[in-house]
Amino acid sequence: MKDSPTRRRLCAAALGAALLPILPAARAAATRRHDVLTLAGPGAVVSYPLMHMAATGALAERAGQLRFRLWQTPDQLRTLLVNGELDFSAAPCTLPALLHNRGMPVRLLNISVWGILWLVSRDPAVQTFEDLAGRELVVPFQRDLPAVLLDTLLEAHAARGLAPVALRRTRDGQDAIALMLNGQADQALLVEPMASLLLWRAGQTAGAPALHRGQSLEQAWRGAFPAQPSLPQAGVMASAGVAGDTELCRAVNQAYAASARWCAEHPADCAALVREHLPHLPQPAIETAIRGTRLDTRSAQDARPELEALYSLLAARSPQAIGGSLPPAGFYGP
Repeated sequence: MKDSPTRRRLCAAALGAALLPILPAARAAATRRHDVLTLAGPGAVVSYPLMHMAATGALAERAGQLRFRLWQTPDQLRTLLVNGELDFSAAPCTLPALLHNRGMPVRLLNISVWGILWLVSRDPAVQTFEDLAGRELVVPFQRDLPAVLLDTLLEAHAARGLAPVALRRTRDGQDAIALMLNGQADQALLVEPMASLLLWRAGQTAGAPALHRGQSLEQAWRGAFPAQPSLPQAGVMASAGVAGDTELCRAVNQAYAASARWCAEHPADCAALVREHLPHLPQPAIETAIRGTRLDTRSAQDARPELEALYSLLAARSPQAIGGSLPPAGFYGP
């Protein structure tokens, strides 16, 4: 048979059909599949999408098993990272910058939480941070990101002539909650879900003082610093062992964004799932915390202007929080 356009088309079609089973196999071979990927995070809202990912078997093409592990303190997270015991973790945005600047080549994949700190008061006259002038505020933070943000905000208020706020430091959020429920404190600044837990317990405890939710620190920040209205708080980081796997990091970022949307759209179902990891928290408090938190996942590359604005502020005011300087461009993933 002479070589004709028809014959060439038939040969090309046959070759293409023969290659069809080979191409997916080639792609699969090029994609490294892990036996287990470990996700981790604190008991805060930023971790809830990771819990959902583990429960629903996200990343099935890249991992035989996806599991979630809680950590309690940043020091514990550092130990887990150094020992290679986790792959991806939720964290405040300052922690991966600090680790990177100290020589650990982690990457920040995204920012998903932009509002998580809430003022709770027993005084109806205290609705905003400006109303705290001349009063006492209980805070369970000392050297971490919330403490730096609060100090910066209160200094801006003092520069406008507002009376100083007396800060009463506690060991942790549970101590702050106990002081509020016992009537030994009038105001507290708490991270979700601690703020919602305090309000729920006050409603369930006979004789407890009536409490109300005031302004979020993010709302107050926008008023004090209109040139920097967005305040990135927490997101997901990749450990040094997987930070160089760009495709895996992208897959994790996409799966996290999908799970974050699910949590925001299904707060009751998400709260029930979270209780499997945090059984000591009542489901209504978890659900309220989800509803009150702005879960908006943006890649670290997209959020880089807001992150660098915050890191610049910290470098000038509290350089130890990020290890002294801004991270390089390669830090921002995925």
